[in-house]
This record gives sequence, structure tokens and C-alpha cells, in this order.
Amino acid sequence: MAPISSAPEDPTSGSARTTTADPALLLPQVSGRHHALDGVRGLACLMVLVVHVSTETGDALAPGPVGALLSASAMAVPLFFALSGVLLYRPWARAALDGTRGPNTRAYLWRRVMRVFPAYWVVAAVALVLYAGDHLTSVRHWAEVLTLTFPFNTSPHWAGPGPEGLGQMWSLSVEVAFYLTLPLFAVFLGLWARGGATVDARGRRIIGGLVVITVLSYLALVPQYFPEPRELMHSWLPRCMGMFAVGMALATLSEWAWRESGPDGPVRRFCRTVGTSPGLCWAVAATFYVLEATPAAGGRFFEPGNLWVSVIESTTSIGFAFFVIAPVALAPPAPEGPRRRLRALATWTDGAWLDGLMRHPVMVFFAPISYGVFLWQFVVLYLWRDFTGQDVFTGSFWLDIVPVLIGSVLLGKLTYHLVEEPSRRWSRRFFTTRR
Repeated sequence: MAPISSAPEDPTSGSARTTTADPALLLPQVSGRHHALDGVRGLACLMVLVVHVSTETGDALAPGPVGALLSASAMAVPLFFALSGVLLYRPWARAALDGTRGPNTRAYLWRRVMRVFPAYWVVAAVALVLYAGDHLTSVRHWAEVLTLTFPFNTSPHWAGPGPEGLGQMWSLSVEVAFYLTLPLFAVFLGLWARGGATVDARGRRIIGGLVVITVLSYLALVPQYFPEPRELMHSWLPRCMGMFAVGMALATLSEWAWRESGPDGPVRRFCRTVGTSPGLCWAVAATFYVLEATPAAGGRFFEPGNLWVSVIESTTSIGFAFFVIAPVALAPPAPEGPRRRLRALATWTDGAWLDGLMRHPVMVFFAPISYGVFLWQFVVLYLWRDFTGQDVFTGSFWLDIVPVLIGSVLLGKLTYHLVEEPSRRWSRRFFTTRR
């Protein structure tokens, strides 16, 4: 029989959660609005805009360190993937550790559909009308785009990772594939965790299972190149699962720390060490970022390279995502009161700079509209280039980034208020949280 936890019930998942831990242990935040993780989303939003604009203007493709560092801002994608792993797997991690039932799968899938597709359909329809050309009347093309299955087209009529105006949506397709398969991964990990008689044993089994998933993501690179290269597989979920698994592992560790046996076990010490060492973690993340900017991690324009280059690219992506997000995901809740000011010396001397940065008004502003900015940026970029008469790989990143940013923010904010939020509120009517 599955072990039953005596901890108070968490209303968001129907699982139990310990809430009486010693605050001196600085346990990670596992409930409430995680503003610092929202800040990471805002940071990733800006990074992905930088890489797309700099690539279209050719600055990211130019020789030299500036172009290399601009191109490496594509590491925003692993950040988005790992964030999804942290936030979406946490209720299942909680249930697996406690040996209780997980969240309602139907409600979860419904919320994901309503979170992703309404706003995406608006942008996709605009992009198709503007740029589909001869394929505007193609039912198949509309169906592939509207269902985000176009990365599986083995003979696409477009160049690059997606149709014109929608090139960035390959990563959204990967996200949706993860959303659909996450309940299956959760079932696998939950069943495997049941073999542990204690919370610590179950935690070790979950982490072990995520290590296996990460190894399988590396093995998924083999059929991408052998017996012949299949570049389209670069846009599929299997090779990206290690990036999601990083986030899932952080979600597991944050919940495990609240349940670990003993007064101060290794999981709590690990979480406390990482959560209070953001400077060291981000320095390591910067090393992975610089490695991504070198030829060792492949070309600068969605070029998978060869097997070994892809192995290095996957490693840099996983490492960068882990060390950027870990000190945020494993940090204790921010103290009550106003956020710490970055211009105050005490903020830097007492290690509060990361929370101050992630909760900065700029990050707070971008976090809720980040999805809309992500969706609109290529449409805005192409409209701007048409307006100014610029050809591809011409122009200046430093001049184009300002109007594209402004246009994407305005449309993203409109989409958030007129489509995303109404869809989210409407979707909540159909399922109630299991108590």
C-alpha cells in the first residue's frame, strides 16, 4: 500500500505538504506566486527577441565575439523549457513524494490548451494571411500551422525552422509536445517512486528516473544523424527532454527538501547552498553561455551540425538552464516588504541582488506579456523590414531592436488583456481543483 503523508493538504494538487519546517533551514519556496521565476521568464523573453532580431540583421552571424555572444542568446529556449519543467511537474513531484494521487490530468490538459492556443491562433492567422502566399488556400498548411504540427512535415515548402512569420514556433511545438506527454512521464516516475519505502527513497528514485530521461535525450540525437542526417528532428521533443528534466529535478528537490527526514539532510543543505549562492551559479551559467558562443556548439543559424556538436550543444543548454534557474527555484521565499533595490550596496553585500534583479519592475512588466511578445516578434520584425525596405541579413541590430521591441510589447500587451486572460478565466469554469 502506498505510504500516506500526515502533512497538511496542498489545495492546488490534492497532495500533502509539510509546512512546519524550521525557517532557519531556508527551505525553497514551493507555493504562492513565485515572482523571481516570473523574472527569469521576462529575462528569457528579452533574450529570444535579441537572438531573432540580431540573426535577421546579420549581426549574430558576423565574425567576432559580439556576433557570437548575440547568437548565444538563443539559450533563452532552454530557460523556457526548464521553467516549464519546474512549474508544471511540481504537483506531480509533490504527489510522488507523498505517495498520493496527482493532479487532475483532464483539468491540467484543458488549462494548457487554453493557455497556449487562443493567442497563438490569432498570431498564426495574421502570419498566414500576410506571408502564406500561394499556400494561403492550402487546408493542409493551415491545419499544420494551427495545430503546431508543422515541424513534423518532412518536405516543408519553407526555409528554416518554420513558415515565414512563425519561425520561432518550433519551440512552442516542443512545449506542447511536453505538455501532452508530461502526465505520462509523471505516471512513470510516480510508479517508479512507489518502490521507495520512505520519502528519501522515493526522492532518490524520482531523480534517478529524470537522469535516465536526460540520458535518453542524448541517445535521441543518434537517429537525428544516423543512418542519414534528419535536420527536422532538431525541432522535436526527444532531444530537448533533458532541458525539461532539469526543471523537473529542481521541482522535485524543492518539494523533497520540505519532507526530508532528519534535522538537516543533504537535500536541504544542497538547496540552501545553491539558493544562497546565486553569484557562483550564474558565473557557471556564464561559462556555458560562452561555450555556446564558440564553434564547438555548432553554427549560428539553426544548424544542427553533427552528432558531437549536438551533444555539446545539449550539454551547454542543460547546464545553462540549470545554473540560471536553480538559485531562483531553490531560494527561500523573499522577505516581506518592498523588493531590494539594486542600487543599494547592501543588496549586493548580503546576496539579495538576484531577488532584486528578478523582481525588478522591468522583469515584472515583461513576465505576464512574455508569451505575447514571443508570439508577435517575427510578424513585427518582418513588417518593420518591409516598411524600411531592408533585405534579410541587412540593417543594424541596434537600430531595429527598438521598434521591434516596442511593436512586440504593444501587441503582446493587447493579446494578454484581450485574449490570454479572458481565455484563462473562461477555462476555469469547466474544472474545479480536487480537494
